[in-house]
Amino acid sequence: MTKLFKLLALLLALVMVAAACGDSDDDGEAGADGESAEAEGGEDGEAVEQTQAGDLTFYMITHSDDGPFWSVLKRGAEAAAEDVGVELVWQGSNNDPGVQASDIEAAVAAGADGIASSLPSPDQLTGPLTEAVNAGIPVYTLNSGVNDYQAIGATTHVGQTEVIAGNGAGQRFNDLGATHVLCGIQEQDNVALSERCDGLAETFSGTVTASFMDLDADQTAQEAAINAALSADDSIDGFLGVGPVIAMSGLRAAQSLGRDIPVAGFDITPEIIDAIEAGDVAFTVDQQQYLQGYIPIVLMFLEATNANTLGGGLPILTGPGFVTPENAGDVKALVEAGTR
Repeated sequence: MTKLFKLLALLLALVMVAAACGDSDDDGEAGADGESAEAEGGEDGEAVEQTQAGDLTFYMITHSDDGPFWSVLKRGAEAAAEDVGVELVWQGSNNDPGVQASDIEAAVAAGADGIASSLPSPDQLTGPLTEAVNAGIPVYTLNSGVNDYQAIGATTHVGQTEVIAGNGAGQRFNDLGATHVLCGIQEQDNVALSERCDGLAETFSGTVTASFMDLDADQTAQEAAINAALSADDSIDGFLGVGPVIAMSGLRAAQSLGRDIPVAGFDITPEIIDAIEAGDVAFTVDQQQYLQGYIPIVLMFLEATNANTLGGGLPILTGPGFVTPENAGDVKALVEAGTR
């Protein structure tokens, strides 16, 4: 167990002790979910009530495609569920908002104790998540949804502000000397990805062309789409992929054309870290997806067992950070461990 996990385990142990103490009362009534355990406590031997974490089932419902980004986020959620002793139901929809909406509705019908959901397609997902809140189920949004979580009544959002992340990328492309950046998008209906390109345009001093460049699931088609865009416009001298897989597709497309242009991406995979370390990719924006899986489970546990909430109405930010050739080696070891 690494030092990080030891610290997390210690913090969670302290939290659970606090939760046990915070649920005590004088008349021996059951806790908020009706489940309790009795123990002798106090100088009068009064019974202390403690909510049973093992009886809690939390759902994490996302637009996951089970790729390298989401595998790390899922690993964070699984670690948190094990640390606090709850059951986790993980459901990914492979970027299909209709499937995700159905999964949310099913979780409500199943009586979930909490739902953590990404919110990439507000038009189709706001309704089901609002119904979950109206049913008395604590809802947390993660990864995407920073603009909509308050409207649905979610407790808070865990992720990064995508426009601000894009702002940072724009400033770095200025430093790289680019004048026209192609911003490649891999999911047509994901508002958060479009916001990354919007943020890029706000701070980049040159021209930004944002365009859908096919799905990560078909990297051959994705690379071909980027190749065609680069071939059609010689003025493009930079490429930003709003995910790690599409960033690598952009790098291969540029290399196949003999175009020596700065390439950058969002998020982390072993492949993109290797490319940064080799100097082929300039940087990637790190939103620390492990935390986006880990933190919502802990927060739902604390809300269910101790009526604690965090955020104060504001999102809990996990990024942006930047991985560059200067720090890629340090991050690489954590990627290999599966936590970055």
